[in-house]
Amino acid sequence: MTIKRKHFTNVVLAFLIISCVQAQDKSNTKSDYETIGVVNDLPSFTNKVKGRLDFPASWLSGNYSNFNSWRKEAKQIVFASFLAKPPDAPFKPVVIGSEDRGSYTAKKIVLNITADSRILGYLLIPKGEGPFPAALLLHDHGAKFDIGKEKVIRPFGVSGEVVKSSEEWVVKYYGGKFIGDELAKKGYVCFATDALNWGDRGGAGYEGQQSLASNLLNLGMSYAGLIAYEDINAAKFLSAVPDVDSKKIASVGFSMGSFRAWQLAAMSDDISAAVAISSISTTAGSMSVGNNKTRGQSSFTMTHPGLVNYLDYPDVASIACPKPMLLYNGENDHLFPVEDVKKVYKKMRQYWQSQNASAKLETKTWNAKHEFNIQMQTEAFRWLDTQFNKEN
Repeated sequence: MTIKRKHFTNVVLAFLIISCVQAQDKSNTKSDYETIGVVNDLPSFTNKVKGRLDFPASWLSGNYSNFNSWRKEAKQIVFASFLAKPPDAPFKPVVIGSEDRGSYTAKKIVLNITADSRILGYLLIPKGEGPFPAALLLHDHGAKFDIGKEKVIRPFGVSGEVVKSSEEWVVKYYGGKFIGDELAKKGYVCFATDALNWGDRGGAGYEGQQSLASNLLNLGMSYAGLIAYEDINAAKFLSAVPDVDSKKIASVGFSMGSFRAWQLAAMSDDISAAVAISSISTTAGSMSVGNNKTRGQSSFTMTHPGLVNYLDYPDVASIACPKPMLLYNGENDHLFPVEDVKKVYKKMRQYWQSQNASAKLETKTWNAKHEFNIQMQTEAFRWLDTQFNKEN
């Protein structure tokens, strides 16, 4: 009898406890006892993480006293974030087509950009007596993959669809001008290739970017790192072209090409100046609700694993200091809000000022959208002529 009474008492107590919990559940919300997980595809603790980022490997951190030593260490950190390096191979370039364009010649060549990939590129060579200054043209992203190098150099010997696509693209973003051809007319040797997944190296398109990036990571490589290594090799190839003045090679790009341009100036000794149009931000600015970088997909072409724990984007770009660098951004560019861009400019000016090289850093915002219009091109190319002591 005692045992039954005790059992009954336990049942009543359990029922009362459950009732109390249920009553509490009705009065409390989930946020009272559990952290929300994901909001707008960002972890709910994003702002906490951003607040912890102090970029200890930045020259401006106060942790370094010698700029050259800092730059060497910073480059090592960036290279480590690129992950596995594809093996090098002799370029072995072969010309498979050419076209006379008046004051310059356009050549279509194939070469080994790494030991893994033999690719197609366009090389523009001015007529006359060299050596000439040179520009490595780095194409944009634009979520448009049928063309890559054809966004910056006018194609030839291709289908009508490719010609039409490239012409429409340069009208939309480049004021109707192929920037490589414009520079070639001014006496620059120009070179452009496709990044993996664009043009002749296409296959995954927009939706396949995430899978491509994941698959490369599972192979020990990084998508953004592979693009960076190939850009470095493209600069090395261009510096060895007989008509090129190897001390006067600029990286030039718009949008994703801008990211590649300032990154390459930082990481390649073959690049002596950079023209970077409409693509630079702070980490805090880019990791914000609504920013394109938070959507994944395209972000993987410019995301280096773990790098943000050491350096912010302006710090990486400033590894190039004291090389000449031009940065232009549009005040109406929704991809790179102007207030964040101004923070980047301010931070980078501190680098060039610290090395008594302020005159070599050109920064400017334009009354423009996400574009590299004719006015911007005219001023940027005039600036580049000045850096290379070039007369026209």
